[in-house]
Amino acid sequence: MARRRRRTNRKSNNNFWTVVIIILFLFWFISTKGGSDPNGHQVINRITQNQHNSINNQIEQAKPAEKVYGGLSKSDYKKLAQLDFKSGDSAYITVNNDHSTLIKSAWRVNRVIYSNLDNLNRTSHSNTAFLEKRNVASDELRVRQFVEPTAWHYNRHNDTQIYNRGHMIAYSVSAGIDLEGNYNPRNLSGDQNNPKNLFTQSAFCNQKIQTIFESRVRRALRQNQRVIYQATPIFRNNELMARGINLQAISTDGGLDFNVYLFNVQPGFSFDYNNGRARIDHELQVKEEY
Repeated sequence: MARRRRRTNRKSNNNFWTVVIIILFLFWFISTKGGSDPNGHQVINRITQNQHNSINNQIEQAKPAEKVYGGLSKSDYKKLAQLDFKSGDSAYITVNNDHSTLIKSAWRVNRVIYSNLDNLNRTSHSNTAFLEKRNVASDELRVRQFVEPTAWHYNRHNDTQIYNRGHMIAYSVSAGIDLEGNYNPRNLSGDQNNPKNLFTQSAFCNQKIQTIFESRVRRALRQNQRVIYQATPIFRNNELMARGINLQAISTDGGLDFNVYLFNVQPGFSFDYNNGRARIDHELQVKEEY
């Protein structure tokens, strides 16, 4: 008889916990999905507007940048990475018929979204800036760079500078932006030694070519335009030096609109993109008609 009572007790306990689980599930379903009170009024979750906005911001930040703000697809970046520069060619090409793929209506807050370094410590993902006039920086506050991005070398030849620490989002258009990408009015200078914003770039590509497009961004900002500006170094496979950089920008009024790919090359030199080492190559010439 004792054995039968134990089995009955176990069965009762199982039934009890089954009922508890069902009740808890129903309570959870009603509280999260909504239901109705005894008077037939709909019951909804009590989420404040601030909570709602916070959740939306978290969702937005979790999405890939190209989905929220625009940008090239991964397949497009791979196509650019496979391009080989040929001696005598132009230093850059247009992409998407020179039209930005950024979404101009995405401009919300003055900030820069800095992507994390990849598993090889490279800045291989896009940095996207939402800029306005107050971001135009003064060169007087610029300091010496000391960050060493992947494939960096201190290398000159007969006083010819070969390497630069290339800014993705230019110092000249990043006044007030801190290392987290937020605008801080107490931070008067532009982007300085930020590892997430620097890559090994040829001096020619940085000083002769990229400045052309950065000046266009500055001009639009000085005209009180709001601009979305995106820079993406393009690496081939696991190489430590970028083959080039995709720059694109669009102003909220559509007056500024470009999309280009700059080859990371230096006239008179060839690079081993695996490690960034340069060697003299008198045959490598770059077309300088811009």
